[in-house]
Amino acid sequence: MQFARINDVTIHYQVIGAPADRPVIVFINSLGTDFRIWRDVVVRLAGDYAIVLYDKRGHGLSDVGQLPCSIEDHATDLAGLLDLLSVKNAVICGLSVGGLIAQSLYQRRPDLVGALILSDTAHKIGTAESWNARIAAVEKNGITSIVDQIMERWFTPAFRRPESTAYAGYCNMLTRQPLEGYIAACEAIRDADFTEAARRITVPTICIVGDQDGSTPPDLVLSTAKLIPGARYEVIADCAHIPCVEQPEALTAIIRTFLTSLPAGETNR
Repeated sequence: MQFARINDVTIHYQVIGAPADRPVIVFINSLGTDFRIWRDVVVRLAGDYAIVLYDKRGHGLSDVGQLPCSIEDHATDLAGLLDLLSVKNAVICGLSVGGLIAQSLYQRRPDLVGALILSDTAHKIGTAESWNARIAAVEKNGITSIVDQIMERWFTPAFRRPESTAYAGYCNMLTRQPLEGYIAACEAIRDADFTEAARRITVPTICIVGDQDGSTPPDLVLSTAKLIPGARYEVIADCAHIPCVEQPEALTAIIRTFLTSLPAGETNR
């Protein structure tokens, strides 16, 4: 395991190397998860691309850090990690809140971003009322109280079968996230709005969504793609909010096609 002290926060990360001429892909996980969600995508890309994975503050093995924290704070953490690793002009792949962090990183440090893969995310996610209701529920009764509701958004009924050990494992991942970190991330998402910033993105971008996503539905993700000049848009069939878990082969294929379409030298280390 690898750890770094970034902005007075201990960040858990992993680097998987590749030949020096290969692009770097940085994966940012979603709310209530850690970077293990990317495993089935990473094993399909490792060797062909260098990979950086990390647990954002308040999740996995990273510190919660000082509260409250904003999406901009998360982006500053990631910028600090990439500076530490001497990574620039990377492909930033963010899922859900990870996509908000990716957009903020581009806004703050465009030198670090060569292309964007925005998976099941948007320029703005949810409403203040919906996020305040979720925060109140977990403050009163803990994350366990909202598991069924969240899992209906994360995964299709086919994945949520009672006999599915993987489904049980992802329920465990959600409930074992630090409560303070989960609430802080909910607050950060509630307060984030990249509607205008999205119009100023000039790097190659693709927006991806599961056809049954209950958190960031296809229409919302499409509206984000339409804001970003030249952005591509892809829908993954038989998939909800977390395609890297539910449909990793399809997601990997889309990522590979996108990366191979980039002009030579568009991304590098």
